[in-house]
Amino acid sequence: MKTLLPRKFLTVSSLALLVGMSAAFAQAPATPQAAAAQDAANENKPLVAPESPARKQQVMPESFADLVEQVSPAVVNITTTATVSSPIAGGPQLPEGSPFSDLFREFGFPGFPQGQGGPQAEQRSNALGSGFVVSADGLIVTNNHVIEGADEIEVEFFSGKTLPAKVIGKDDKTDIAVLRVESKEPLPFVKFGDSDHSRVGDWVLALGNPLGQGFSASTGIVSARNRALSGTYDDFIQTDTAINRGNSGGPLFNMDGEVIGVNTAILSPNGGSIGIGFSMASNVVSKVVQQLEEFGETRRGWLGVKIQPVTEDIAESLGLADAKGAMVTDVPTGPALDAGMKAGDVITSFAGGEVKDPRDLVRRVADAPVGEAVDVVVQRDGKAVDLKITLGRRELAEGGDAAKSGKSGDESPSKVMGMSVVELTPALAAEIGIPGDSQGLVVRDVDPEGAAADKGLAPGDLITEAGQQPVASMADFTARIDEAKKAGRKSILLMVRREGEPRFVALPIS
Repeated sequence: MKTLLPRKFLTVSSLALLVGMSAAFAQAPATPQAAAAQDAANENKPLVAPESPARKQQVMPESFADLVEQVSPAVVNITTTATVSSPIAGGPQLPEGSPFSDLFREFGFPGFPQGQGGPQAEQRSNALGSGFVVSADGLIVTNNHVIEGADEIEVEFFSGKTLPAKVIGKDDKTDIAVLRVESKEPLPFVKFGDSDHSRVGDWVLALGNPLGQGFSASTGIVSARNRALSGTYDDFIQTDTAINRGNSGGPLFNMDGEVIGVNTAILSPNGGSIGIGFSMASNVVSKVVQQLEEFGETRRGWLGVKIQPVTEDIAESLGLADAKGAMVTDVPTGPALDAGMKAGDVITSFAGGEVKDPRDLVRRVADAPVGEAVDVVVQRDGKAVDLKITLGRRELAEGGDAAKSGKSGDESPSKVMGMSVVELTPALAAEIGIPGDSQGLVVRDVDPEGAAADKGLAPGDLITEAGQQPVASMADFTARIDEAKKAGRKSILLMVRREGEPRFVALPIS
C-alpha cells in the first residue's frame, strides 16, 4: 500500500507489506452464499450480490454479510518472493573497482558476485498484497507495486487453495498489473462496475489482506471522486473505508458487488489508516486491464502537444466566453503539428465532446484508439478551427523542442508591467543557458509587488510571444501591448519559457 504523508512531506513509503512468511486466508464457512458462488463459477458467471431495493436506494444495510460472502471467493491473497543481495556482516568491505575485489572473485571468495565491491549474501524477501479474479479462466488484477521485482508469485484463494501466477502485463502509470493462474476448474470472478456512477456518500466495501492478517472486510463511504495524486492518468476514488498495507491491489465494491476501484494508496502520517484511502477508479483500470490482456502492454493515444489550464485572465485576453478547454503551449514534432495545430490554440472539443480542462483532455486522448483520426476543435484568433488528427502511440512518442530562430538586439533594460526586460543577445543566451539562436526578451528583474511577480515570472524567464505573435525587440513588445489596448483587452497573453518549458501568462495592461 502506498502511504502518503500530508503537506510538504508527501512521500511514498514501502509499497507492499514485507513479511517473513505468507499469511493464509481464513477458511470460508460452508454457507448457501458460498455454494451459490461455486455454482456461479461453474457457469462462468460473475459474482453479484442479491438484488435489494434498499441497496439501490443506498440505505444503510443491516449487515454487509451477504455481500461479503457473495464476492469473497473472487478475492485473493498475493505472496511474492524476490532475491536480494546485501553485504555480509563482518566481511571485508572493498571499494568498487578495487583490484582486491577482482582477486577475491577470481579465486572464488564466497559472497563476491560480479560487480560488487564487498562480500554479498543473497536473501529471499517476501511481500504480501491483495488482488481479485476478473475471469473464470484465471485473470487476476492487482497493483504493479505488489509484484514489482518478484521472482515468484503465489496466489492464495479464499478457500485456502494456492496456485502459481505469471505476469501478463503491468502499467506503472496507473500502478496496475494483470496476472494469470492455470486452474482445471472455472474460478469465481467479479466484474467491473461504472465508477462514474458512484456518488459521494455511497456505501463501499473493501476486501483484502491488511498487514498480513489474512482475509479482512471493511466498509465505509465514497468520500470524494476524481482525486489526483501524482500520476498523469490519476482518477482516484477517496474513501474512509479502513485500508492498510497489504490491502494494495484489493477491490473496492459497490453495493451491487461490482468493483469500482482498486485500493492503491493511503494518506497517513504514521503508515496506518486514518480514514483517507485512495482506490484507482474502475473506468481507468478496466481499460488498462483490457489492453494488458490483449497486448501485454498499454497502447495509449498521443496528440503531441504541451498544454496548460485556461484561467479567467487568459480567457479574457483571448476573448473567450468561458475559462474552459486546454491551452496549447508548445507543438513539437508529432500528430498535432502534422495536422496544423499551433501554440496558442485552445482545444475546446475532442472527438465530438467538450474539453473541460487539461486533465480531461489527457485522459480522453489516452483512451482514444491509436492510429485513428479524431476531430479536434480549437479556438484560434477568436474563431473555431476544425482539425482532424491521426493519433500516435504515447509509449513510442518522442518529442522535441519547438524550432527557434534568432536575432540579437539592444542590451538596455526596459521596465514594463512590473518587470525589467532586455533583448536577448548570444552572450545573454549563453549566460542563461539557452541556444544562441533563440529570440525574445529576457526578464532581468521583477518588482515583488508588481503584476509580473503575481503571475510567477522570475529573472531568467524568456518571453517569446506577446498577443500570440513573436517578439524579438522592445519595439515588438510595445506594439503588441498597444494592439491589445486598442482591441479593448484588459490583459495581454505572453508565452514565457523557463528552462525550455513553455507556459502562457496573462498580464494586465491597464
